[in-house]
Amino acid sequence: MTSSSNSKPTIIVGAGMAGLACATWLHRAGRPVLLLDAADAVGGRVRTDVTPEGFRLDRGFQVLLTNYPEARRIFDYGALQLKAFRSGAVIRLADGRETVLQNPLQRPLSAFSALTSPIGTLADKLRVVSLVRHVLKYTPEELLARPATETLTFLQRYGWSEQMINTFFKPFFGGVFLDRELSTASNFFEFVFQQFVTGEAAVPALGMQQLPEQLATRLPAGSIRLKCPVAAVEGTQVRLNSGQMLEGAAVVVATDGLTALRLLAGRSGNADDGFSAQAASFPTAARITTCTYFAAEGYSPGRGDKLLRLNAAPGALAHNVSFPADVSAAYAPAGRSLVSVSTHGERSLTEAELTAGLRTELATWFGPAARQWQHLRSYRIAAALPVYLPGQPTRQPLRLADGLYRCGDWAAYPSLNAALATGREVAEMLLAQ
Repeated sequence: MTSSSNSKPTIIVGAGMAGLACATWLHRAGRPVLLLDAADAVGGRVRTDVTPEGFRLDRGFQVLLTNYPEARRIFDYGALQLKAFRSGAVIRLADGRETVLQNPLQRPLSAFSALTSPIGTLADKLRVVSLVRHVLKYTPEELLARPATETLTFLQRYGWSEQMINTFFKPFFGGVFLDRELSTASNFFEFVFQQFVTGEAAVPALGMQQLPEQLATRLPAGSIRLKCPVAAVEGTQVRLNSGQMLEGAAVVVATDGLTALRLLAGRSGNADDGFSAQAASFPTAARITTCTYFAAEGYSPGRGDKLLRLNAAPGALAHNVSFPADVSAAYAPAGRSLVSVSTHGERSLTEAELTAGLRTELATWFGPAARQWQHLRSYRIAAALPVYLPGQPTRQPLRLADGLYRCGDWAAYPSLNAALATGREVAEMLLAQ
């Protein structure tokens, strides 16, 4: 293929993080690209809405782990004006007591004070030190390649007490994985543990959507078509819902697993290219989360400490609570605070029932004023993260057939890093031809 203006573009279906990363690397190499997305803005699951009052609402609680290898490779951190959470958490125990952990992974012995912390035994705390040393011996790629069991089994075999698992690991990493039972593969746990040890959890000053927007602004004008739903993909041809057919030099499907199967369904009957067997391995199971936003008047209920609140109480609706405007003031108008509450898993509750239940729980945590917090918006995200269990490969096949590829964390492991990495890897495959 030449890089002339007359050459066909690589068509990328999906302008989420994987698709944008793929397009970014192709464009840098001089290849024309065309991204198609049914949404009204780029970003996929990484989106930020701005309310008429001036609140910035990320669609689900999200952070950027700043030491992600792929993020460091592709983003301009200075331009994003990253604002970091403090390393640590406030944990609400099942009996209603609270304990503050400062730098629990970066400085475990000082965080888990042997005399005052009600979380874990001294042996538990020493095991955190041991695990920190363990993960620092490996590269991220080496950790992801390690043999895996369920994270819960890994923790139990490592020797941590049930109290430590229930009061720290389940609330903290259960929130990261959207998996309170910690069935997620342990090699991914080791990778994420390393990322928290070596980097920070941050958000762009103007919200998480600044990540995809930064990549989108680097692409040529006209190379992204929004509100452009795709009906099917057949080889290097893409059929739009409008009936229009587009021909590309290659096609990259950068969507979630279920959408990819739907778009490629017409190929599954073609046994000649081996696609049918690959399609059977497409991960489609997903973790569900609901993010409920409230507005509070005056001084922040989070006291400006920039710490995440974790709920260790089993069966609670509020799994974790954060105050985004304490981290970046641009998330809320002056004189008001923003409260983000995450509820993981499927709940047979209406939005009104969930909101009422959260108010009751939050009032016991933050006082009766929480009952008066203004409900801004709720986001139920049915496919927030792909399920990643022991035995799943960290990379599904990215080349599906001649001229046909896929990328995204659905083809790897549930992480922004995976989305960016698979996008880059597909671009490198195309550039090598």
